[in-house]
Amino acid sequence: MRQWSIGSIGLPAVMLLAALLAGCAGPAGTVPVDDRSRGSARVPQVTSGSHVVQRGDTLYSIAFRYGWDWKALAANNGLREPFTIYPGQRLSLASRSGSAAPRSSAPASTASRPPSGGAVQSRPTTPAATPTPAPRPSSQQTVTQKPASTPAPAALTGWQWPAQGPLIARFQSNTSLNKGIDIAGQLGQPVKAAANGSVVYAGRGLIGYGDMIIIKHDENYLSAYAHNSRLLVKEGEQVKVGQQIAEMGSSGTDRVKLHFEIRRRGQPVDPLGYLPKL
Repeated sequence: MRQWSIGSIGLPAVMLLAALLAGCAGPAGTVPVDDRSRGSARVPQVTSGSHVVQRGDTLYSIAFRYGWDWKALAANNGLREPFTIYPGQRLSLASRSGSAAPRSSAPASTASRPPSGGAVQSRPTTPAATPTPAPRPSSQQTVTQKPASTPAPAALTGWQWPAQGPLIARFQSNTSLNKGIDIAGQLGQPVKAAANGSVVYAGRGLIGYGDMIIIKHDENYLSAYAHNSRLLVKEGEQVKVGQQIAEMGSSGTDRVKLHFEIRRRGQPVDPLGYLPKL
């Protein structure tokens, strides 16, 4: 067997080979990170451009994707109850102050059914008054604080964990990496409703979430359950806290887990501030 030496192949070639090997190796001990920033739903509220409605979209899923409150999105586009949207319709994401965009007319032959749960949306364009919780020690706190630091209103106590298992990812308020929590589990493990509400989305139309369910709890709160292997409820169904709504899976991700989010007026909040302490 021929023996190679630095002199036989040249020092420049040795340096080049070392550089290539170092570039391929990467830092020792690193673990691939689940990139949760790829889907448009992972970024802060989008306030420019528009969305063209696709088959299977609902007002709630569109609002969830772009970080909007569903009532604000409806008002921004002149939508009124029963909030009918249809494939091909363009919804503006550019925030309008003072006036709403004129409503597009939907051809009678192509109009899809309104978003599920529309019948219970009693005040579609005016945000409902939220009970003010007891003030925190700081006397400088105002009602304009960010949703992530706002405790749950008294009317929405009684949240329960949506699944059993170790917590493998926490809410990250300052980045777009994770707008909820991740719970590890087994394939087919029960996923349960975290609070009473109405199913307003059940499908896999949101990139990065896999098979997903969104539940509307009141005029302000939604919860989302992603990466399921099987959905057990349909849009429009009323569910009770603790009721099984899906089976845990790995759709849209690299391992079996439940990704769980709570949104208050369209903005993600830390679920650990609402769920019972472990």
